[in-house]
Amino acid sequence: MRIEQIASKALEKVNFDRYLLSNIIFARIDELSRGAKPLVNKNPKIDKLSDIALLEIAEGKIGLERVEETQN
Repeated sequence: MRIEQIASKALEKVNFDRYLLSNIIFARIDELSRGAKPLVNKNPKIDKLSDIALLEIAEGKIGLERVEETQN
């Protein structure tokens, strides 16, 4: 799937709120950079963390609720 299609699906998951999407992506990138395992079949040593986070959101693996849980 192309990154444009993934981004479109991810935007749908957050009701087309770009600000919210960017916050979720940033929070997930932080988790991944600290050693969290990707919830999709991607290698963080090869793939960009932002692409992994975006794909996780698009596939419904993470959302705002999950990010809030990990920050508390």
